[in-house]
Amino acid sequence: MASISIRKLFKQFGNTPVIRGIDIEIRDGEFVALVGPSGCGKSTLLRTIAGLENADAGDILLGERRINDTAPRDRDVAMVFQNYALYPHMTVAQNLGFGLSIQGLPRDQIARRVQAAAETLGLQELLARRPRQLSGGQRQRVAMGRAIVRQPQAFLFDEPLSNLDAKLRVQMRTEIKALHQRLGTTTVYVTHDQVEAMTMADRIVVLKDGRVEQIGAPLELYDQPRNAFVAGFIGSPAMNIIAGRLQLDGAPHVLTDDGLRLPLHRAPRAAHGDRVLYGTRPEHFTIDGGGNGDADAALPADVIVVEPTGSETQVALKLGTQTVIAAFRERIDARPGERLPLWPVAAKAHLFDAAGGHRLD
Repeated sequence: MASISIRKLFKQFGNTPVIRGIDIEIRDGEFVALVGPSGCGKSTLLRTIAGLENADAGDILLGERRINDTAPRDRDVAMVFQNYALYPHMTVAQNLGFGLSIQGLPRDQIARRVQAAAETLGLQELLARRPRQLSGGQRQRVAMGRAIVRQPQAFLFDEPLSNLDAKLRVQMRTEIKALHQRLGTTTVYVTHDQVEAMTMADRIVVLKDGRVEQIGAPLELYDQPRNAFVAGFIGSPAMNIIAGRLQLDGAPHVLTDDGLRLPLHRAPRAAHGDRVLYGTRPEHFTIDGGGNGDADAALPADVIVVEPTGSETQVALKLGTQTVIAAFRERIDARPGERLPLWPVAAKAHLFDAAGGHRLD
């Protein structure tokens, strides 16, 4: 196992910059997820760590060893791909041990490692099968096992669950996290699904346009997003972002262009009168004002769509000209076209600068 240091890394394809001076320190044994919208550079960054792409500038260190110029097979990292990349004519046991045989390891050592990986992943009964005889989840386990037998210093996962159905994704998500807890191997995990990142990672790196927007623990990013982009990207449903102007005369609030007053617990005095972005999570709306809300302070919201999920009810509402999503743990009786009184929880509101999207504290 080893730490991974990425320092001032740049990468471009032709004249198009893809990675723009990224700095990330991944601790030994840490599980780090790279997330961001399509084209943000997360998969390119992972492939550059693996040696499948060459960096144009900067350094990549595995432990104390600089690996920029090291061949992929000599970097001592193992990559698990989205499409499994199994050899169809080989059995599961042969797929697991193929990389070791290429390295010239003795057969008895290969057999021991294959057996150990099979026991770790519950593949003992499948060793004689070929990939076509396996389910999607079983194929993913084989792909993971092929990485485990190498006993690398780091695992690199490139959206490994994208091809699985929803139920199997949840199951494999749990298995990968449990595997990391058993092995303690440094892991870098690329995903487009921020729920995967939130539930699995020790820390999350949020990327946008080849730059790091924020690095932190999952709940740190959820509760204290550095900017409006991170606020809107982390969380499902996403945070509601509403534009307006900060008013600090009397009780602090944001006055929207529609004339609605969005309550705040506190705000920086120097920003009085500035254009701002008001953020509130869907679960931070109430329809009773917290039990003692001032009816005159309620925001009139027209119901557009009601989506019961079982554990909660998500409601899309028209708030002035803005569409917002509210999530309620209780069962509510609401129908499209009805009007509900809506209170944002002032103590849970977030405030961002409208010009740059930076957090205002």
